[in-house]
Amino acid sequence: MNFSYHRVSHLLKPTYHFPTPPHRQTAHYSQMDNRSGLLKENNITLWFFFTSLPHSPLLFFLPPQKKNTQHPPTHTEDGEPASQVKDEWSKEKPESQSTVKIEVVCTDDGESSTHSAAEEPTRKRKKGPAPKMLGDEVCSVCGDKASGFHYNVLSCEGCKGFFRRSVIKGAQYTCKGSGQCHMDMYMRRKCQECRLKKCRQAGMREECVLSEEQIRKKKIRKQQEGEGASGGEGGGGEVLRVPPLPCDPSLPQPEPAPLTPQQEGMIRQLVAAQQQCNKRSFSDQPKVTPWPMGSDPNSREARQQRFAHFTELAIISVQEIVDFAKQVPGFLQLSREDQIALLKASTIEIMLLETARRYNHETQCITFLKDFTYSKDDFHRAGLQVEFINPIFEFSRAMRQLQLDDAEYALLIAINIFSADRPNVQDHGLVEALQQPYIEALSSYIRLHRPQDHLMFPRMLMKLVSLRTLSSVHSEQVFALRLQDKKLPPLLSEIWDVHE
Repeated sequence: MNFSYHRVSHLLKPTYHFPTPPHRQTAHYSQMDNRSGLLKENNITLWFFFTSLPHSPLLFFLPPQKKNTQHPPTHTEDGEPASQVKDEWSKEKPESQSTVKIEVVCTDDGESSTHSAAEEPTRKRKKGPAPKMLGDEVCSVCGDKASGFHYNVLSCEGCKGFFRRSVIKGAQYTCKGSGQCHMDMYMRRKCQECRLKKCRQAGMREECVLSEEQIRKKKIRKQQEGEGASGGEGGGGEVLRVPPLPCDPSLPQPEPAPLTPQQEGMIRQLVAAQQQCNKRSFSDQPKVTPWPMGSDPNSREARQQRFAHFTELAIISVQEIVDFAKQVPGFLQLSREDQIALLKASTIEIMLLETARRYNHETQCITFLKDFTYSKDDFHRAGLQVEFINPIFEFSRAMRQLQLDDAEYALLIAINIFSADRPNVQDHGLVEALQQPYIEALSSYIRLHRPQDHLMFPRMLMKLVSLRTLSSVHSEQVFALRLQDKKLPPLLSEIWDVHE
């Protein structure tokens, strides 16, 4: 039985399409722009690149589409190429794309928290640490290695200090060129006007910059509170975490607003779509190649059987993701090319989210299709590398600790699908606009259902950053499989861009 082609015919059945949301303004929480499509020519990020869009097997999964009448996307004035990362990172390992744009609200106590554009900037934020960084993040201004969230933006120490000095001095710079210098680690020293402009475009807030007098008073206040005054913001290594001017810590914390009827309907539709797709997947369980039990576990036949078992589970997961995406409001509003581009790039990340959802902390195993349970050793026996297996289980443990419910998982997956920075996406503006309602819904849902956990929303969004790193590890795994002469089924080869 040809496993992949059997499922294609199954997915050609008519699909109910949920209504699409109205066109929204470009989201502040969109992924950082990679619109040039370069994505580091020195990398071997296999699944990020694809060249045969018109002939993709995913075309068979998607319903017939009307001619796209959307206007071409309008790029932002800073449409930066994806080449702004540290050279050694580009040369040593595949692009992690860990560039989810997290907006940080500064709090009065010097700690930073994170929020989306949907949250009101006047809300009082509770004390808490900034989201944990992975160590691979790059400066949003120049592409150097980021040291943290400074003045509301993920940036390096150099751009942090430059912005602070410029604001305090009220500096006025003049560009010797056209005023549109491409900002990188070299040009940042050559053109101060364009560097300051890029700082502001990236989201740095002047109101987060403290004067020397404000810093002095803050140190005194911390000493009086017994918290210590070491490492003040005037130094070179601390992240400035101070309140924007509109934020008044003395204001009472407002009650969380209820979900709008549109948000409630959206969440119900997403959860129902996931449940429907899961039921279809359960029906495919008997079609999967059995896991070898009685034969010699080290025999060639047993190894091939285990590998086939895992790849067929992956195909079921891919088909489930495609089924779900077709029912996500707004997805079918995109052009066929953008649908395929988003599916190719997001599939492995959604698979990892679903894997984490099925992780059992007590047994340290992952269960697929109700009855298939696997340990780390099982993953290894199926041909996967330890370098890929360990991050999967670590990510799964971290996700399970968040204790997300069905609605939160569904919204997070929808946000992941509508990532405008994916390679080969054409209508960036439309993808960002379609993503925004899901970000707003997730933010509202968390504030309503977890009113005491003010860092849950940024923690969830930071998981999207972790997924970008994991996807790069996955590309290395795919490359290793090629070196082992292990053949992937056609659908997986196309999605992960494995060209024989």
